[in-house]
Amino acid sequence: MVTDPLKILFVASEVEGFAKTGGLADVARALPLSLAERGHEVIVVMPYYKTMKHREKATLIASSQLPAAASEPLPYNIFSLQSEGLTLYLIDCPRYFEREQLYAENNHAYDDNGARFAFFCAAALHACEVTDFRPDIVHCNDWHTGLVPMLLRTRYAASPTFAGTRSVLSIHNAAFQGIFDRQQLWAVPEVLEQIHRLGLLDLSTINFLKCGVAFADKINAVSPNYAQELLTHLGAHGMAQVFQTRQADLCGILNGCDYRDWDPVNDHYLPATYSVDDLAGKAVCRRQLQQELGLPEEPVAIYGMVCRLTEQKGVPLLLPALEKFLHHRVQVVVVGTGDPLLAQQLTQLAARYPQRLVFLNTYDNRLAHLVEAGADFFLMPSLFEPCGLNQMYSLAYGTLPLVRAVGGLKDTVIDLDKDPQRATGFSFVEPNSGALLDAMRRSLLFFLQEPEDFARVQRNAMQTRFCWETSVKEYESMYHTALAEPS
Repeated sequence: MVTDPLKILFVASEVEGFAKTGGLADVARALPLSLAERGHEVIVVMPYYKTMKHREKATLIASSQLPAAASEPLPYNIFSLQSEGLTLYLIDCPRYFEREQLYAENNHAYDDNGARFAFFCAAALHACEVTDFRPDIVHCNDWHTGLVPMLLRTRYAASPTFAGTRSVLSIHNAAFQGIFDRQQLWAVPEVLEQIHRLGLLDLSTINFLKCGVAFADKINAVSPNYAQELLTHLGAHGMAQVFQTRQADLCGILNGCDYRDWDPVNDHYLPATYSVDDLAGKAVCRRQLQQELGLPEEPVAIYGMVCRLTEQKGVPLLLPALEKFLHHRVQVVVVGTGDPLLAQQLTQLAARYPQRLVFLNTYDNRLAHLVEAGADFFLMPSLFEPCGLNQMYSLAYGTLPLVRAVGGLKDTVIDLDKDPQRATGFSFVEPNSGALLDAMRRSLLFFLQEPEDFARVQRNAMQTRFCWETSVKEYESMYHTALAEPS
């Protein structure tokens, strides 16, 4: 327990266990839980989505109206939900959150996402005034919450609720910046007064993430290497100059892994559990994976991949590599949804190699666990990867990650050739299919020709841990640094 507990408002658009589309949700659950376990008072605020889990357990604690300078005030409700150590405030506004999905339907983003999340940013802070929660730190996450730091400096600058409050912005993926027509920002007219500070050349649109980076007291990326990449033109997705301006306040804190859900020792999704000292259960998982997917039960190397089918995840690199790699005696399992064209190409390739490639155009949590346990290697050829979690899961399951050395993947996977004794997997650098294919063939030769060394690297991997207990202390340090500096 800490001796100087803080009051923290953690603002996120999704939280694992309630509403999730990606890794942001995992962090938005695990980090607040870790902070609460350390003795801090943490409230997580998120939208009250129509489809969120445990809606029926929420309790109405307040009804209010969000003031609006250019239109009528918009009524909204604040619900509270206690679950597994988390305290959530849920912003209920049917106009914006009574939808079938969080952000998009049929691969088409909602046209009013700018208005939806501008409202959410304003309501998240207004809810603190309504409930008299006075945070020391407001911790924002990605573009959806990017207007919050600016509102703290403008609308709420003189509010007693936020006297001394500091803001932190975590960047989980800078490729998604939230760029919208400024007419959508009726709930946050203050942003138009800050055009000069934001350095906007196109006055018709507002970039939510750029706004957050400009006004947050501290900015962190979700891995040290990703923080460095954000300072480069190649890695910053057009925002390099903005990040360079805030370099003194930018740091990288590696995400932890929630081993409560991802540990082969007690994974209830598996047909058999196993540990670094007894891998017998991993062989059972391998057979189960092959049986379920109709693959021959042969002692060949199995490569797994569970991901969104997007360019970012390196699927366009993988497809040409598979064309050649599947000539070897291997088995490859790809599970994921996303780009229909990539799904079609994988389906066609699987039809040509039915004994060697299985593609499932779905996401199933149990199957994801089985792939992690039953495969020998896990593929993550990402073009960019701010942190990544699947490589951490793979390490824990003794399934050697094969990754592109970028972002958090570079921070967490040690390549066999670079450090044979401490190796935990394989990596490649150049973002092309040839480099990926070389790494896949290198890993296959290692599997076939060096079984004892393969087992040693497996043990290295399974003994590697990236715990929130370590990361949370770095967040505490960042919070206190922010609080110590003048506003």
